[in-house]
Amino acid sequence: MYYIGKQKYHGSQRQSDFLTIEDQLIDILIKRNYIDDLERVEFEFASRTDRYVSARGAVFSIIPKKKPILMEINSFLPREMGLWASCPVPLNYSPRYNAVSRHYRYIFPEPLDYLISEYNFNIGLVKKACSQLEGIHNFQNFSKRDNTIENTVRELNCVNMKINNDIIFIDFISKAFLRQQIRRIIKKLMELGKNEISFEEFLNLFDTKEFISYEPANPNGLILWDIKYDSKIKFQINKKSVERMQKYFLARKQKNWLKLKLFSCLQEDDLR
Repeated sequence: MYYIGKQKYHGSQRQSDFLTIEDQLIDILIKRNYIDDLERVEFEFASRTDRYVSARGAVFSIIPKKKPILMEINSFLPREMGLWASCPVPLNYSPRYNAVSRHYRYIFPEPLDYLISEYNFNIGLVKKACSQLEGIHNFQNFSKRDNTIENTVRELNCVNMKINNDIIFIDFISKAFLRQQIRRIIKKLMELGKNEISFEEFLNLFDTKEFISYEPANPNGLILWDIKYDSKIKFQINKKSVERMQKYFLARKQKNWLKLKLFSCLQEDDLR
């Protein structure tokens, strides 16, 4: 499924006092008679995301009372979320623990030209830091303190920076991530690029003798891009559901196009 991390949603995971992505989805599944008792249907999301984080390829599993018809479910969901592919799995299958890898993408909040002009942004140094992040490391100082997690060692299979039309984005691929791991990595990469910390100070964050706390980067730029499973799991894409998703993305893009062009015009035109 996809979803947009709007302000009204307090993350993906169910909470007792706040509306979440799971709450919205479960409500429709119950109303359309796909599920009733949550424990019996074994509802499970493969990954949890924080408030304002979006997803293109989130995955969940249920034991439904009837065969799911994606467009029927989508027609009752708000446009900022929807199901677009499905796959039957064994009854004991866990989308969370059987995931082979998770792919997140982070979009920088400012264009590269602006970062260079305002901060003399060192894109080469950031790329060098990305390569240092790959492999097996203790990411204690790149994650939110969580007393329930004893082992903060993770393997980052890929940290790949790309620049497209002045937009910087970084792809992160790993089997599992710690809480706020990507957003805290981004925070330090931004500080490094802006020359607020040295490369040595960045590398010192791998030293876990003490816990270093700081605010993570803006969650709005983070997308749960994809979750991979073994070759036995073959998702069947629903064409009409994908069309619904793409129409929504296009509509939102067009809605914000005029505002983008207006400020570009005000910035560039000769006011004499």
